[in-house]
Amino acid sequence: MIAFIDEHRDVYGIAPICSLLPIAPSTHYRHAGRRSDPEQWPARARRDIELKTFIRAVWDENFGVYGVRKVWRQLLRDGIRVARCTAARLTKVMGREGVRRGRRIKTTQRDDGVP
Repeated sequence: MIAFIDEHRDVYGIAPICSLLPIAPSTHYRHAGRRSDPEQWPARARRDIELKTFIRAVWDENFGVYGVRKVWRQLLRDGIRVARCTAARLTKVMGREGVRRGRRIKTTQRDDGVP
């Protein structure tokens, strides 16, 4: 919705658009302020940026072979308290994954065109 308001704000204005959409004008202004100033970001977003640097460092130090569990354990050993699910979420967002032994499992998908 914020993107829609930004696209059409020059033509219609913010308040008229917000009166039609289920959003308050103050919400739009708050989100616009957050985009321009990282200090206004939520605590989770600021913490995620900090943790991503630590995760990237641990993953690079270990030649990119550590998966989520080992990255999480190494962070705990380094004194960085983080939940395992948070480490998993950020590792997935960053596109990092550990090395697997053997071949990857491939699943087949059915073809609806075949009787």
